[in-house]
Amino acid sequence: MWQRNEIEQSTQDGPNNWEQPWPCTETLKTLAELNEQCLELLSEQALLRAASAPPLFRDLVELWSQLDAASRRRAAACPYLLTDAGFADPYRWRWVGANRIGDREPAPYASFFTVPGATNVAHQVFTNAWYIVRTQPIGAPLYLGMPAYCVNLLRTCTMRQVTELANQHAGWLRPRWAGRVKIWRQLLEAAICGEGLTLQMARQHGVPLLATELKALDQVNAKEPRADGRNTK
Repeated sequence: MWQRNEIEQSTQDGPNNWEQPWPCTETLKTLAELNEQCLELLSEQALLRAASAPPLFRDLVELWSQLDAASRRRAAACPYLLTDAGFADPYRWRWVGANRIGDREPAPYASFFTVPGATNVAHQVFTNAWYIVRTQPIGAPLYLGMPAYCVNLLRTCTMRQVTELANQHAGWLRPRWAGRVKIWRQLLEAAICGEGLTLQMARQHGVPLLATELKALDQVNAKEPRADGRNTK
């Protein structure tokens, strides 16, 4: 993923070449790899068949059980990340990038995942999200479902801060639209049957949803007062 890309680019065109934007195709490949790992994690969690499982798992358990490696690859090829990690919460990212002296740590969040692989996937999500916001700041909001002001906060974080975050707060990781079972049903059914047009529509369905959510978040942020008492806009 980004580690290999960074090493390859660092040998070309001088020391600052790695800061140049990724081609879109490379970003989409990375998102697909992350999504594939996240879908495998979701399948493992669903197949625990826990009595307290949310509707995303309880209502779709038969679909999750049919999601083999080929189906996961088809579902993973969405042009955005299928998981969230509090990307729209500016307080979390201000805290991550701060020196934290006297700063209150964000309240603990109940972990959505209980299967052992969650921490490893969280590492991949956090580190690759950090790399995407640094190399693709314009596209990052739609790729990650992350408002521009949160993108700017994550861009200022160091690699050490992001690694510590993954170690300490893997519990932030959860599926995007966890309460909207219909969206997931459409994606899983399309990926399992493999029908081209239906699959493409299911993958793209999240794009206008993310755009609408981001627009609403930007409007809220524009109305919030700054430290000097004026609005942000």
